Amino acid sequence: MNKNRVLVGLFLAVVVAIMLSAYVYRAFQQATAVRPSNTQRVVVAATPLPLGTRLDSSNIRTIAWPGDSPVPGMLTSIESAQSRAVIAPMAANEMILESKLAPKEAGAGLPAAIPEGMRAISVAVNEVIGVAGFVTPGTSVDVLVTGQIPGATQSGAQYVTRTILENVRVLAAGQKIEQDKDGKPAAVPVVTLLVTPKDAGTLAMASTEGKIQLALRNTIDGQTPDPVPVLQASVFGSGAPPPPQPPSRHIVAQKPVVVPLPYTVEIIVGGKREDKSFPNE
Repeated sequence: MNKNRVLVGLFLAVVVAIMLSAYVYRAFQQATAVRPSNTQRVVVAATPLPLGTRLDSSNIRTIAWPGDSPVPGMLTSIESAQSRAVIAPMAANEMILESKLAPKEAGAGLPAAIPEGMRAISVAVNEVIGVAGFVTPGTSVDVLVTGQIPGATQSGAQYVTRTILENVRVLAAGQKIEQDKDGKPAAVPVVTLLVTPKDAGTLAMASTEGKIQLALRNTIDGQTPDPVPVLQASVFGSGAPPPPQPPSRHIVAQKPVVVPLPYTVEIIVGGKREDKSFPNE
């Protein structure tokens, strides 16, 4: 009899334990369950997109994005991004934003990468001017020009070096509009710079009348110190200017003055002898 009671008590304890465990498990699931949130589709890059790439269904896709966390300028359909070119390189799975796309009528390639109101102008370079090939797309440079000072004569020509443009973005090196992923230099005969219309005229005049030199700068350095011009005399001169010389004195030779000798007359009076002098006029 006692044995049956023990067995019944154990059975009831097991049943109660199972029920409590099931209750705790369901309560835990309800507490930790992720409530489905409102989502929407956004357009991202399906592959790495170089500068000027035209978008289509092969290089973009959509992913789910929290509806309560919108990003200004995000696109929500493939159709809104198709046939438009990117104006900045983009990585795979990077969100496509309106600010990174050119208008549909802008086309693709380098023209699409030129912002409105700006110009692209090319200058001839070599390994020296192009900083040993390290002037590549996406880098920033200062433009220096060396030329003769206006009004100087050919025999006494004076030259000056001026920094005419600062912090100019390089759009292309040769026909490449993308930088080498390993940062390798590339020797090219021409580089294309992004400038304002006014700076385009300045650069054209400088490259025609003087000698252009590019100075590579850090891409995160946006300072424009406006260096002073460097004169030829300050580099090749002796340093301090020569002291002023006193005015020269010219000695005028004078003709010698000839004084005629007086007339001398000897007079004898009695026993006395006397010489008398008379002026010779």
